[in-house]
Amino acid sequence: MSQQVAAVDTLFLHERSDGDFTVAVERDDERVLHGRLELKETDAGPRPARLRVKDGSDEVPRPPDQFVEIARRAKRIRISQQTARDQRERLRAMFAGYQLEGKVKAVRTCRYCANSGRYSPLTEETAIRADDEHICPDCAMRELEREANFRGLRSGARERLEELLLDVQDLERISDLLSGNLDPEVTRFDTVSATTDEIDPVPVDSLDLHPGIQSKLESRFDTLLPVQSLAVENGATDGKDQLVVSATATGKTLIGEMAGLDRVLNGQGKMLFLVPLVALANQKHEDFRDRYGDVANVTIRVGASRINDDGNRFDPSADVIVGTYEGIDHALRTGKDLGDIGTVVIDEVHTLGEEGRGHRLDGLISRLKHYTETGTTEAARGGGRDPMDTQWIYLSATVGNPEQLAGQLGANLVEFEERPVPIERHVTFADGKEKPRIENRLVKRAFDRKSSKGYRGQTIIFTNSRRRCHEVARKMEYDAAPYHAGLDYGRRKKVERMFGDQDLACVVTTAALAAGVDFPASQVIFDSLAMGIEWLTVQEFEQMLGRAGRPDYHDEGTVYMLVEPDGSYHGSQERTEDEVAFQLLKGDMESVTTTYDESTAVEETLANLVVAGKRAKSLNDRMVGEVPTKFALGKLLEFGFIEGLEPTRLGRAVCRHFLAPDQAFVMLDGVRKGKHPDGIVADLELMENE
Repeated sequence: MSQQVAAVDTLFLHERSDGDFTVAVERDDERVLHGRLELKETDAGPRPARLRVKDGSDEVPRPPDQFVEIARRAKRIRISQQTARDQRERLRAMFAGYQLEGKVKAVRTCRYCANSGRYSPLTEETAIRADDEHICPDCAMRELEREANFRGLRSGARERLEELLLDVQDLERISDLLSGNLDPEVTRFDTVSATTDEIDPVPVDSLDLHPGIQSKLESRFDTLLPVQSLAVENGATDGKDQLVVSATATGKTLIGEMAGLDRVLNGQGKMLFLVPLVALANQKHEDFRDRYGDVANVTIRVGASRINDDGNRFDPSADVIVGTYEGIDHALRTGKDLGDIGTVVIDEVHTLGEEGRGHRLDGLISRLKHYTETGTTEAARGGGRDPMDTQWIYLSATVGNPEQLAGQLGANLVEFEERPVPIERHVTFADGKEKPRIENRLVKRAFDRKSSKGYRGQTIIFTNSRRRCHEVARKMEYDAAPYHAGLDYGRRKKVERMFGDQDLACVVTTAALAAGVDFPASQVIFDSLAMGIEWLTVQEFEQMLGRAGRPDYHDEGTVYMLVEPDGSYHGSQERTEDEVAFQLLKGDMESVTTTYDESTAVEETLANLVVAGKRAKSLNDRMVGEVPTKFALGKLLEFGFIEGLEPTRLGRAVCRHFLAPDQAFVMLDGVRKGKHPDGIVADLELMENE
């Protein structure tokens, strides 16, 4: 024994619940002895009565004199402050009896460690509050780990909670995050600072546009916004092709409107304004018709070739055609005459990088350029027009590789990085049932405050389904409304008007409508981090959170992510919501690239053949993604979609209906077997879910 404790650094004692003392001996920061000490009262004062040393699960008796020998050899003797005062005095008296009182000091230690026979002194920097006392970081981390395991929390969220624990030094406050704690000092992940580039604003009266558009702009603005000014300086109103990359709500749409309407009114061809979703097309169509209907004819072309609410037919002779990507692509694939196109504005061009959708926008751009350059499509041979000098304007809030994409599109890059107001980003944890309760508190807290500009705080809640929109809106105490593509135009307009008049504290909308939601909100809440059954991308997330805070209304924007530990929305999602949350918060903007597999290469090559015939290879060659043309042609021949370079009737039908090859074969097989249409639809749905 004497050899074992020949070089003792610390002898540590802590009162046990039974009145005895836990003893720990450390050397070189390693525990070399763990035992129990019992004292007795003698005429000379307290003295060691029994010493029992732990050996595995056993306690081995040792002579009390060994404890005295350990104390004599120790460099320091420490007593935990959690030991009762009278018991500390007994220990001091005992050590004084051996002339060791100079080594003795009472210190604040971690009780969890002390109970387990570990010496863990606490300082102001290391002490973490827990249940009205303080414990060491290691024990606090273990307690947090137990809670995280119970909640099914993944690594990214755990790391963030551990960082917060060391920063806040309060275990209960951090654990409460897993139950929807809304303490802003704890939930705050970071603050995105306001940034404003110094751009000289262009006076509207200096634009020299056609009087029909010039007068409208002058009635609305004195000067252009910074990104609009940059675009004009770089030739937007002089017919130059542009890729405009700027944050949400910075005024990109007006760039396309100025350029397109000026050319329309000067007889330089009509304007196409293209968006990814039917609901957005309906919204833009109504906006354009209300704003410019007195100087230009405005029509819409979506997949069903009609406006959702009143059934008006598509007018290909109109001056302004608002359409979805698929609506205009369908017109090209079926040989429709779109007339002379002077300007094409493609909104949300970062869709090029989306899996499952990007290839169709890539193909559309190539086919539409072919149409404007040749004046016709292969499906409408003989009725061609003269080639057109078409201006192309591509708009996006989020592009990770803007220089590269601008080069691939053959456009000048206009990039403007501005955040007019700072945005605080917060994270807390809750399951799906708890989230509406937390959202209600956040909505009320925001609406009860006014900015320095006199506006109440209003909230957009993004969720992943239409049904959830209604569910959450119903549970808000203040006036709230669902807002999604399933509502008719009149209902959506009413919601927009009420929100603009501050009659609504909150709208609850789907992530799918994030690009088109234009509410002046101070706060954005993520009820889920999914769009349907797909997790949000960094681009989508950044675009949605960018809706928080408007410079004319608010002093700052606030974003709350309500994260469900171990949560997912579909069996196909391999990651969980807590993993996704911190990947989104810390993620870099992805590059916009279009990739092709066998199916998408076949689909786009077939469409290019239908539209451009023998020129299809040149259409493939100038697409943003690399299309394996030779391989695709081989598959088209194998599938019976073409003969030579001529589409077959089957090929044209597949192209017209935007079918992937595997979908076409499922339908063909069902028809040949005499299956009921419902059965064929079920087979298609089953195939998509596999």
